Amino acid sequence: MTATESGGSVVRRILLGSQLRRLRESRGITREAAGYSIRASESKISRMELGRVSFKARDIEDLLTLYGVTDEAERTALLALVREANVVGWWHSYGDVLPGWFQTYIGLEGAASAIRIYEVQFVHGLLQTEAYAHAVVARGMPGASDAEVDRRVALRAERQKVLVAERAPHFHAVLDEAALRRPYGDRAVMREQLKHLIEVSEQPNVTLQVMPFSFGGHAGESGAFTMLRFPESDLSDLVYLEQMTSSLYLDKPEDVAQYERALDRLHADSPGPAETRDLLRGLLQLI
Repeated sequence: MTATESGGSVVRRILLGSQLRRLRESRGITREAAGYSIRASESKISRMELGRVSFKARDIEDLLTLYGVTDEAERTALLALVREANVVGWWHSYGDVLPGWFQTYIGLEGAASAIRIYEVQFVHGLLQTEAYAHAVVARGMPGASDAEVDRRVALRAERQKVLVAERAPHFHAVLDEAALRRPYGDRAVMREQLKHLIEVSEQPNVTLQVMPFSFGGHAGESGAFTMLRFPESDLSDLVYLEQMTSSLYLDKPEDVAQYERALDRLHADSPGPAETRDLLRGLLQLI
């Protein structure tokens, strides 16, 4: 199973959840009433509609009946989504080191047709070398065992396969110069990381820009964030914000539009890809 295929199960879950929400709201049924019909809580219905839990075919059948969906073709199509949504992703084998709140993101990342990011603290996970990733994980988790650090690095390497998959997304990254100036590991690690950025930036599906210190204040003032776009027309763009112990997804059009404007400004204000490679080569000379 490829990263894209397993990531698709997360997208199917979100699609199914959004369709269930639309059906419920169109019938004027509360989440509480919907939960009662399947012997579940209101919060369970909320999690289902957000695509954050797995689905049972029996529950979906009961909800469709409650919502007045009697057309056999429509019921069959929605129940087929249940089977697709419940496919286990490759990342579940890393459950020992993978926070539950991050599993959804990995699935969405693997299913996206476009990934746009701004990063300020360190080089983005999809662009990290093994040695650099090891230094980042070890610094961030000083109490972790060597085995746990290695598992987390292996997970990061597995995620990176999305950039060379058959249906690889377009990946547009803006790294703040601070991410490149802040050392993780020794000089050899940082040199290898900078060389890797130069190499990966030449992939046809990767656009890399660096926001230099010399520009001063810029549109990324709120910190790091990710925007995901999907090939499914029914699924809107998402903004992903990662916190220390949880994450936040924004999908309201007005919120997404604001982050998209910030990204557009970062793209316009940062040196282009060729100039960025020159900047990276310059930084290499300083290490």
